[in-house]
This record gives sequence, structure tokens and C-alpha cells, in this order.
Amino acid sequence: MRTAISERLGIEFPLFAFSHCRDVVAAVTNAGGFGVLGAVAYSPEQLDTELTWLDERVGGRPYGVDVLVPGKIDSSAHDRRVHLMDAVPDRHRDFVTHLLTKYGVSAPGRPMSATADEMGRRVTAAGATGLIDVALKHRIGLIASALGPPPPEMVTKAREAGVPVAALVGTVEHARRQVEAGADLIVAQGTEAGGHTGDVSTMVLVPQVVDAVAPVPVLAAGGIASGRQMAAAMALGAEGVWCGSLWLTTEEAETSPAVKRKLLAASSLDTVRSRSRTGKPARQLKSAWTEEWDSGQESPGPLGMPLQLLLAEGAMARIGAAAEKGEPGAVELVNYFVGQVVGQLDQVRPARDVVYDLISEFGEAVERLGRLTAD
Repeated sequence: MRTAISERLGIEFPLFAFSHCRDVVAAVTNAGGFGVLGAVAYSPEQLDTELTWLDERVGGRPYGVDVLVPGKIDSSAHDRRVHLMDAVPDRHRDFVTHLLTKYGVSAPGRPMSATADEMGRRVTAAGATGLIDVALKHRIGLIASALGPPPPEMVTKAREAGVPVAALVGTVEHARRQVEAGADLIVAQGTEAGGHTGDVSTMVLVPQVVDAVAPVPVLAAGGIASGRQMAAAMALGAEGVWCGSLWLTTEEAETSPAVKRKLLAASSLDTVRSRSRTGKPARQLKSAWTEEWDSGQESPGPLGMPLQLLLAEGAMARIGAAAEKGEPGAVELVNYFVGQVVGQLDQVRPARDVVYDLISEFGEAVERLGRLTAD
């Protein structure tokens, strides 16, 4: 498959695999695609360890790193003289305690303030800068900004290192803004996608973004988990595809057994865009957690980012541990970021096999289309 972006990055297939799991990134990269490691869960030291591990296993093949740099954060989180959790209102902390009690979650967890401080440092501009510096010391082929325009420091440092900058967008206006900020590659992500998304569908968004930012290359994201969907994205003008949900049920995925079981059983109607995990609209599995925060009578309503993220991640650590022990209430609460293609994820397979099957089906789809215009 020859597209401008695949030739620029030196990859066999313009299939980009976003994952928080280094094993998925390595497997997809070694299969001819392009793995992208989500870095938000790591400190700079941890990220250095993860990327060193990847360098040793991909044999010089290119891979990327995705850094979350929110363009706007809750103003109450700016004061660094106090622990970040001190900026979380008591009623929100009390509501989390109420939920854990209501659903019988018994697993102990780390002090919420410690979890908050660690996570908070990673979702600010200062925290992201440390991750960017570490990433650019490794043999990465791409660095991506997951929220908002790439910060000037990212663009400057990436240019100096000869590393292209990618940016995710949900509207045409955002795409133009990202290019003006220095993005070399735009990922047009439709509302079907897992994680932070906008309101516009992939089918509508991709061709508009392609036309708006040409000749900057565009990847399509959202609702892509098969070769047929990849072919459709390429027909819309994309130079490749960016997939995240597809890897969540692979053998290598970071998802816990409890989460993986819920993903395998879910239909495409079992996701919701909710602010209950991060403070920004993010598509995820429906669960008691999303229902209680979004429509529960006792809910104080989600906070902004990063405070809701800090609150939720501390709670989810306990919920996940309890769900693994089979506690019914925890299983009701636990969820994960995933797109509407979850309805297509019905078995656990190695990531390598997922790549090969997707590319094979892509070829079959292109041949089928070719026959429509054959003499």
C-alpha cells in the first residue's frame, strides 16, 4: 500500500494503532503498521523505560508517541501551592465514596491525593513537556498531540529532531487551527471513536478535513475496525487510518479480563459520550459509573479537566481491582474508553493477526470496488 504518509514514514501499511500498551505497539509495528504509544499514564522515567523496551523490539522500525496536552483545564487546578485533590470540592469526593459504598466496592486503593498529584503532573503543559523531551530522545517516527493544538515547544523540538507532528481533530475549524500551529499530519476523528471525540461523524468529517488542509495528509479515525472500513476511509481521501478500539480485545491489550469480557459482550449501542471519566466528552462503555454521574439524582455533575480525571482514575483503580475479584457491583461500575466499533469486537486474537486480516480484507474490498468499473 503506497500512500504519501506510508512512504514518508517508511511503513508497509498506513495503519496506525493507538494503544496504551507497549506490546500492542510493538506487535503492530513489527507487522508492518505503525504503533503509537499513549503516554498519559507514564511519568517521564516510566516513559523512558517503555520506549527503551520498544526500541529493543522493533528493530529500527518506526513507531510514535501520543501526548495529552489539554488546551483548556479547570482554572481551579492552576494553583500548584496545594495538592491537586485539594481543588476537588468535598461534595464530589463524597459522591465517589457514596458510589463505592453503594456498589459494595471493597478493594483498597492508594490515597487519592497521591494518585491525583501523579496524574495531574502529566496532563498539564509542564508535565507534557517532560514526556515530549523523553520521547524525542528515542527513535520515534511521529509525535502526536491528543487535545488542542500542539504546543509551540512540541513543534519546535520535533522540528529540530526531524520528527513529524500529528494532531487529532473533531471539526474542520480545529483542523485548520492545528495546521496553523505546525501540525504535519491531521487525524480526523469522528464521533464514533473511543475517547475524546466531537459531534461530527467520520463519514462527514474526513472529506471536509481533507479538502480544508490539503496538501497536509489526513488519517481517518473513528468507526474503523475492518478492511472494508479502511477502504471506505481511503475512498474519502484519507492517506491512512488511525485505530484505537480495535486493539482493546487483542491478546496483548492492557485491558483487564473484567473489562475485556464487557467489551466482547457489548453492542455498538453500549457506548456513550460522557464527561464522567475525564471532564471532557469521551466515548466509553456505558456502565453504572456513567449513569450515576450523568443522570443520577445525587450526582453533583462532572468537574472539568483535569480534576474529574484525577477523581475518576483514583476511583477506577479500586473499582478495577474489585471487578477482577468478581465483585458484582464493581463489575457494574467498571468501564473503558471504546468506540462504537465495539460491536464488531467479538473475539480475542493476537494483534499481528488483526493487522493481517484487516489488510487482507482491505485488498478484497478494493478488488470488489474495482470490478464495479471493470469493462
